Amino acid sequence: MQLHCEQSGEGGPVLLLLHGMAGNGAVWQPLLGQLRGRWPGRIVVPDLRGHGRSPQGRHYGYGQHAADVSELLDEAEHVTVVAHSMGAVVAVAAASASYGLSIDSILGFGVKMVFTDADVEKARSLSRVPVRWFENRREAADRFLRLSGLAGLVSDDSEAVQVGVREENGRWRIAADPRTFSAPVPDFENLFRSCKARVRLACGSEDRMVGIEQLRCFDPGAIELPGLGHNLHVQAPQALAELIDRMERS
Repeated sequence: MQLHCEQSGEGGPVLLLLHGMAGNGAVWQPLLGQLRGRWPGRIVVPDLRGHGRSPQGRHYGYGQHAADVSELLDEAEHVTVVAHSMGAVVAVAAASASYGLSIDSILGFGVKMVFTDADVEKARSLSRVPVRWFENRREAADRFLRLSGLAGLVSDDSEAVQVGVREENGRWRIAADPRTFSAPVPDFENLFRSCKARVRLACGSEDRMVGIEQLRCFDPGAIELPGLGHNLHVQAPQALAELIDRMERS
């Protein structure tokens, strides 16, 4: 699948930014501002399948997402991935030997590790809901902000919202395919066992989706950022840029 992808810079190393569930590549704008003049090579920012400006697919497993991402990169390129939530699961999957990529390191943050029966049923329910149409942009934008977890963090006229909603024949909908919520619960044991990259995990101390002790089951050196929530790239892009610097120097 040919993903919509924004790129800047040239040469290596390559920095790949992967957004989370219901989001799109435009959510990285605050971090890109911090990385300007700081990252020496190419920066690649896709919308994952079924999100934003990318096409929809029949399936939304992590393998399908990883295969899509692999088409954006050359096998010889050395890649660092910074990824949020579901995007980090895609990154770990892509760093296995199955996709022919040279992913050296992954910084994943806000990665939900524990899924209750209620969590699974909620995701399944969302995936089965028909596309919901709204009579005006504001209602669609509010729906997008809630689903993406960005409510209260970005303005209604931000690029992330512009990309996250779509107008057709005078009515509005969120751009993300509801079926993206059909992705299975990640098999973290096998994913991390197969991953060939160095992985650093992080979360905010106020992230209600994951706690630091859960992350340290897979990364003993996982980092907790005090006072922050689930969306570090939006809430504290400078702190995230500093984490990237630290990971690259280590």
